[in-house]
Amino acid sequence: MSNPNPPATEETHAAGSNINPVDNKFTERLSHVLSDLGRNGIFIALVAVVVLFAFLTDGILLRPQNISNLVVQNGYILVLAIGMVMVIIAGHIDLSVGSVAAFVGACSGVFAVQWGLPWWLAVILSLGIGALVGVWQGFWIAYVGIPAFIVTLAGMLIFRGLALVVLGNANIGSFPTEYRALGNGFLSNVFGEFELDPLTLGVGALAIVILVVQQVRSRRGRVKYGQDVEPLAWFITKLVLISAAIGFFAYALASYKGIPVTLIILGVLVLVYSVVMNRTVFGRHIYAIGGNRHAAELSGIKTRRVDFWLFVNMGFLAALAGLIFTARLNLAGPKAGDGFELEAISAAFIGGAAVQGGVGTIGGAIIGGLIIGVLNNGMSIMGIGIEWQQAVKGLVLLLAVAFDVYNKRRSGGH
Repeated sequence: MSNPNPPATEETHAAGSNINPVDNKFTERLSHVLSDLGRNGIFIALVAVVVLFAFLTDGILLRPQNISNLVVQNGYILVLAIGMVMVIIAGHIDLSVGSVAAFVGACSGVFAVQWGLPWWLAVILSLGIGALVGVWQGFWIAYVGIPAFIVTLAGMLIFRGLALVVLGNANIGSFPTEYRALGNGFLSNVFGEFELDPLTLGVGALAIVILVVQQVRSRRGRVKYGQDVEPLAWFITKLVLISAAIGFFAYALASYKGIPVTLIILGVLVLVYSVVMNRTVFGRHIYAIGGNRHAAELSGIKTRRVDFWLFVNMGFLAALAGLIFTARLNLAGPKAGDGFELEAISAAFIGGAAVQGGVGTIGGAIIGGLIIGVLNNGMSIMGIGIEWQQAVKGLVLLLAVAFDVYNKRRSGGH
């Protein structure tokens, strides 16, 4: 009776040794690339949405004016998204940011227009009011123990009502030129008038150089310490594609009006808050609280203090968003801030924040906000009605959260 499983011969071992190393190398590289694509899925989604609407609008979406408008028209949402993702990472939510933005915008109108205060003093006082709003809400959440959902829902009603009281159900307009620059200003013609603004091109080139240097140094550091690195070809491909995107963006801005002041504000905020979340004790505490609040308390983290300062920060950023929006319209009105909270929350979740907390990044929230902005801009160019725009954005939010839940179940999470 023959053996159904004969022992392996030297030839079969030799054949396996000839094939397996190559297959393993290819499989390992492919696995690394796929894993990297998964980690950067939100960026790929942004590129896909841009390409789709560029095709559907016959390239109109990628015209320099529309690219500049994408930043200017959505700047206040991106500012709110930065604060909102921090709140969500800690396991909270803030429904009041739209009303706070409207209230602070109304206050700035009183300061700058009706009282005639210097524009810079009006801005400082308005930001201070936003921080005080955060103190008020943070106290109830952190030290009284009322859930953030309830406190900020009440805040949404309170500060919407106060905005109407301050405005007297009327509009306040004609802000000083310097104030309007927060929402409509551009940094251009610094070196004279050119067809392409040299300052904008220089900033874009500097951004590419910094990106390349930082990525190369990071890769060398991982190689030096024997850590796993991505295949060199994939590493170079990513750098080329990202550099090309930055270059195209800088070229578009340079050929229009230059760098928007709103983009400068956003750039500073992204840099500062990325450092806070990734390189400070406060940032690590936020992630720890969102991951497991009880464990964080047992480890000695002052969770109440962290929650309190999170909402002070959110109030400050909501005030800044209100100033940018008011400056862009050159008007403080009763309808300001409507729906801002939904846009900011959507940006955070589309950008990869987890519903349960503990997961999320500043960069992801910004990309999520840009996806919403591209959807708004693209559908407006196509002439799609506001009712369908809302439906599409709601569907995108649902799919983003469903994808997050699917990933958690696949990885064995609960």
